[in-house]
Amino acid sequence: MAIDRRKVLLFSSAAALRFLLFSAFPLLPDLLTGRAEISTPVTSFKRLQEGLFLYTHNVSPYDGGVFYQAPLFLPLFALIPSSIFSIVTALLYIFADLVCAESVIRIADSGVARSSHLFSSPRKDKHWDSLAVGAAFLFNPFTIATCLARPTSIFSNCAILYAIASAVQQKNSRAMLAMALAAYLSLYPALLLPPLILLCHDQISRKDGSKPSLPNSSIKFSLSFFGSLAWLMLMSYMVTGPSWEFLQSTYGVHLLLPDLTPNVGLWWYFFIEMFDSFREFFLGVFWLHLMGYVGGLSFRLRTQPLFVLTTLIGLFAIFQPYPSIADASLYFAFLPLYSHIFPLMRYTFFAMATILYATLLGPAFYYLWIYAGSGNANFFYAITLVWSLGLSIVVGECLFAVLRDEWEFDRPEMKGKDVRRI
Repeated sequence: MAIDRRKVLLFSSAAALRFLLFSAFPLLPDLLTGRAEISTPVTSFKRLQEGLFLYTHNVSPYDGGVFYQAPLFLPLFALIPSSIFSIVTALLYIFADLVCAESVIRIADSGVARSSHLFSSPRKDKHWDSLAVGAAFLFNPFTIATCLARPTSIFSNCAILYAIASAVQQKNSRAMLAMALAAYLSLYPALLLPPLILLCHDQISRKDGSKPSLPNSSIKFSLSFFGSLAWLMLMSYMVTGPSWEFLQSTYGVHLLLPDLTPNVGLWWYFFIEMFDSFREFFLGVFWLHLMGYVGGLSFRLRTQPLFVLTTLIGLFAIFQPYPSIADASLYFAFLPLYSHIFPLMRYTFFAMATILYATLLGPAFYYLWIYAGSGNANFFYAITLVWSLGLSIVVGECLFAVLRDEWEFDRPEMKGKDVRRI
């Protein structure tokens, strides 16, 4: 098999940059680990270390109300000797980033973003090279900062990307196993199952030229997904005791939001101010809001399941209980796949300026609140609202551009003409 020298150069450059930052600035990873924009209560590397300390001393890591992460992280990181823990974890996270990039490149090479089984964009010839798409992910500052901070969300992102890459290559069993792993680690990726099933089904139809039954495919893929998830749960049961106590700490924290540590999301401040008597009601409302997008997008954009996955990932980066810039970097990894619709977007500058504004002022407002004492929680929450606004504009603009592209596919005579809402 021929070696792609450009890919080797890209991957080696990205790995070298990350390793250089780990080595030349040894205090930087610990600094970033404590940042609210990168680490959340359910992904923090520091909390993972605390849970690992309790686990290696034969104490339940879930007793202290600090460790909320999946149990299988514990035996994995416990294998690393303490004398080389820092260097091995750095290499592990660098490798995870490279796996993510390889998955993104495979998705780009498949061309599914431009031409699926049921839809082919009239602009499909205008697209970025797959290595350019991979480079946009690897050298994204959000991706690099996430790698240095070492949150466990990297592994969730890696599993999601690997699942989608497997789906576009008709490796459906791998896709379901990888998505089950992502759901096991972070819960919310379970909502990506319906569009992933549609993607697998369409790729089978595209390859064979047949029309397999969608209900039959859904049942088969769902059984594969839930079977893989059950296997992971059983392994976790054996690791923690055996005990099922990890369920409340690992998944209950997402559903019930007991930890209101500040992050870049919308939930924490709202529930700090919420009266306890209304808490359960609004938890249900927030989760129903998050789940409501799945059915609507899957139905309306049935012909483009990959874009449904992309849009849901962007929405989850805004509306999930504990988001971070790692979730935004995952969404930004998919955007170059749709470079053919960039000319149709209307407010790109405003969206990018808003995100840049929030990125620069977010740490400053957090410092004013937590360290300088010259601000309050409103400072930081206000800038997180700006951040969410910027992401919302990007998601909305991409959705508009894809719908406009689809409309021009159905009505070629309208290509290039202005559209006005009446």
